[in-house]
Amino acid sequence: MAKTKKYVWSFENIGGSTRVKITSGADIAHLDELDPKMWTALSCPASGLEIDEKSLKYFDTDSDGKIRVNDVVATAKWVTSVIKNADLLLGEHDHLDIEQLNKEDANGMKLYNSAKQILANLNKEGTVISLADTADNAAIFAKTRFNGDGIITELTTNDLDEKAAITAAIASVGSVADRSGEKGVNAELIEKFYQALTDYAAWQAAAVEVPYGADTDKALEAYHALDAKVKDYFVRAKLATFSPESTGKLDVQTALIEAISADNLTGKTEEIAAYPIARITDKKELDLDAPINPAWAAQFNTLMGIVKPAEKTLTEEAWTAIGATFAAYNAWKDAKKGAEVEALGMDTINKLIADDKKQALLDLVAQDAALKEEAESIEMVDKLLHVYRDLYRLLRNFVTFHDFYNKSQKVNAVFQNGRLIIDQRECRMCMKVTDMAKHNSSAGTSGMYLVYCDCTTTTKPGKITIVAAVTVGDIGDLIVGKNAIYYDSEGIVWDAVITKIIDNPISVGQAFWSPYRRMATTIENLISKNAAEKDAGIMKDIDTKINAAPAVAANKDAAKAPAQPFDIGKFAGIFAALGMAVGMIGTALTAIFKGIFALKWWQLIAAFVGIMLVISGPAMIMAWLKLRRRNIAPLLNANGWAVNAASKISIPFGETLTDIAKFPKLKLKDPYAKKGLATWKKWCIAVATLAVVIVALWLTNLMAWAKLPSPLPFFNKEKVEVVEAADTVEATETAVADSTVVQ
Repeated sequence: MAKTKKYVWSFENIGGSTRVKITSGADIAHLDELDPKMWTALSCPASGLEIDEKSLKYFDTDSDGKIRVNDVVATAKWVTSVIKNADLLLGEHDHLDIEQLNKEDANGMKLYNSAKQILANLNKEGTVISLADTADNAAIFAKTRFNGDGIITELTTNDLDEKAAITAAIASVGSVADRSGEKGVNAELIEKFYQALTDYAAWQAAAVEVPYGADTDKALEAYHALDAKVKDYFVRAKLATFSPESTGKLDVQTALIEAISADNLTGKTEEIAAYPIARITDKKELDLDAPINPAWAAQFNTLMGIVKPAEKTLTEEAWTAIGATFAAYNAWKDAKKGAEVEALGMDTINKLIADDKKQALLDLVAQDAALKEEAESIEMVDKLLHVYRDLYRLLRNFVTFHDFYNKSQKVNAVFQNGRLIIDQRECRMCMKVTDMAKHNSSAGTSGMYLVYCDCTTTTKPGKITIVAAVTVGDIGDLIVGKNAIYYDSEGIVWDAVITKIIDNPISVGQAFWSPYRRMATTIENLISKNAAEKDAGIMKDIDTKINAAPAVAANKDAAKAPAQPFDIGKFAGIFAALGMAVGMIGTALTAIFKGIFALKWWQLIAAFVGIMLVISGPAMIMAWLKLRRRNIAPLLNANGWAVNAASKISIPFGETLTDIAKFPKLKLKDPYAKKGLATWKKWCIAVATLAVVIVALWLTNLMAWAKLPSPLPFFNKEKVEVVEAADTVEATETAVADSTVVQ
């Protein structure tokens, strides 16, 4: 049995990991044979990357917002099948000679015919088609009657009556955009238009006699507006008849008018309209000569002027009778249909119905829709050109991270979105932040020193959030709130401000000084805290004394406490304690200096280096370990990527991601520099300072190791005591001897 021959891949080391090489059209054509475990990424977002958004949409074959391995494989299979030479994909060109399309493939032949049609529609000679040619559908279909979208315009037909019907339909029932960019109608709108014509004509044919001539609509509108208010009046009048003592309560309340009387009453229409339409009395009828509520007077007078009642009063029965005169007319108006075409006028409506171009227009729509496949093939040419230009770049950032690890600073990965200029540095490793919550939970594991910035510009609305990796230099002045400038990939300038910092080592050199920086910060905080506490205590004491001053003034005649006598013994004890402390410190310093000066010069240097390493060594080792583990995968994962392979940032590679300002070495004079002392004065000060130090060391007995004991008695106390003890012993021995002789 013959074994199936597998495709042979080549590999390279990128970013400290072995990755497959994509360097030929054959590699692209065989992507379906590449084990997914060998892909650097398994998915990425279908938006927000430095690739044309339209290309990303085409790569997302299932339109789910994610580009996955199967999407990339399907796109690669399709594009390599419709072009003759797959190596052309490596060129990343935005134009293609249509003779390079594979006519032996069914899809390739469709694309070839569609591309030829596009060039013909654009009146272009030759066989080269570009993205610029497919970018404007309106230009492609501008001179075509049928374009496969099932929408017809006035240009679709040469028949004047059909043109008139299309124009009237657009004006009445709306329109949809044709591929050419013109307004048009589809089958649904045509059906709706002719149904409206029929309904409106039928409704007009069923018209009833109007009760008040040309003023009927005006009277009907007034009646509807007043109906509830007038009926409310009659109910109130009945209650007033039933309970005369409640008439005042049912009438307009004087208190309500008083409440608004001080205001501008032109703005109180709603409150006034809530009052009864007329004053409530014990009469059930509404006196037409009586005053009417100002909020309703105009409508009431309009209605009464049209209806012209014979009586001087209006009863409830008379009001109901007026409403009955509108019944038939009102029912006819409520049955109105086809209002969309009313503006055309009955003459035009009748003509359109008589011409009856409905079926002719539907036939045109069907004729246009029959070319749907051909028109969609024209759109497929646009897809081909986008994929032809951008697929290889996607592969270099999806199958491998070749662009990210490219040595050329002119080549950026698709997830790198611009440059941040801050603190005399240019950070090239910048990414847009799509989900800050995910970044908060995972970005710290990247091991990088990260700066998050909110960016705004006058060129675009809203703001964006970016994260930049600082990989060179020291922390410097990087603090939350610091302003910077961000240049996006389009060259647009954004104002940036730091909103968050994730602190990780930037370099081993920076880690060397970090313990001292932390100690300095701690000391500074302690001093600040102590100063603040002292200040608060002083202010509190001052406040207490100020508040107690009146009480002290009130008791100014009180007896003063007798002053304490000077206790010389107490102060003698204090001086003795201070002397002992100075002696102990001097002894300790003497021991230290003895040890130091006992060392040779090279031993002093070694000891100093050793002390520095003891302090800074652990921080440097931890920094070195962290710098070796720096990884961009957590940042990409937070942005929706599924990173499948380690993407580390080594120390040498990290140095390429951030550029630090380098100034030439020049001897420049600062015009505002403080003028220094003359050289002889500096020497005098140095010699005097050295002499003071030596004298201080001598007086404090710190030069005893050099056989220069302190002349102060305090430091010779021990010797004096020894001598005195010796004299005492000698005197005792003499006395004993004399006693023996006497015996």
